[in-house]
Amino acid sequence: MTFPYSMVATDLDGTLLRSDDTVSERTREALTAATAAGAAHIVVTGRGVAWTRHILEDLGYRGIAVCGQGAQLYDAGAHKLLTSVTLDRQLAGLALSKIEAEVGPLALAASRDGLDGEVLVGPGYRVQDGPLPSVSVKDTAELWTAPLNKLYIQHPGLDDDALAQTARQLVGSLVDVVMAGPGVVEILPLGLSKATGLSLAARRLRVRAAQTIAFGDMPNDIPMFAWAAHGVAMANAHLELKNVANEVTTSNDTDGIAVVLERLLGAA
Repeated sequence: MTFPYSMVATDLDGTLLRSDDTVSERTREALTAATAAGAAHIVVTGRGVAWTRHILEDLGYRGIAVCGQGAQLYDAGAHKLLTSVTLDRQLAGLALSKIEAEVGPLALAASRDGLDGEVLVGPGYRVQDGPLPSVSVKDTAELWTAPLNKLYIQHPGLDDDALAQTARQLVGSLVDVVMAGPGVVEILPLGLSKATGLSLAARRLRVRAAQTIAFGDMPNDIPMFAWAAHGVAMANAHLELKNVANEVTTSNDTDGIAVVLERLLGAA
């Protein structure tokens, strides 16, 4: 019996990465064994390339990574972008005005396009703890001066789920809105998701959805689970994702990916 999947798709934060932003040796070994058995490992993350590249280098990753919620296909071995989708800034501005007309002012941040795309943080936006670099700006007008992959929005009173749901109801015909992590609600180009980016990567690798297992922890992973043959939610995952997962593994801090891969490898 051979390993049952040709592609292993893993989210990063809350999934492949532990709480300290590292990948355990056990998980590294399980991924190495899966690739040795013929499966491609594809990182699929909401992070832009600039926030992903150091992790890929630490893993010795040389394949294609799906970054920016599917906006970017990055060839890690060649250090180049294969595809990049940008957010229509005029449309995004219209969407923001509609949301703010309903719920009041939002705090904003923006992810710029490109291999070295900076994340710009506007006044009042609360940056999550961690080592990822960002650039503070005093005037939100600066967020709009270069091509963007996405916008981040925060509200002083609404929690992440309520903000994402409200924004989706108000502007879902103009842009996509996803909740990607604690304090991280994003506005994306309409129709863009991790599934669209993963399907492009799979096409390049000549792998089908029916040959793919995917791991994730947040609602932005729901499209990826819908696309893949088998979706595995981490124990620490958002309830929305657990509700659509084929199975739930242990947490990102207790080698949840390795637990599943070792089981599959043991059956192979």
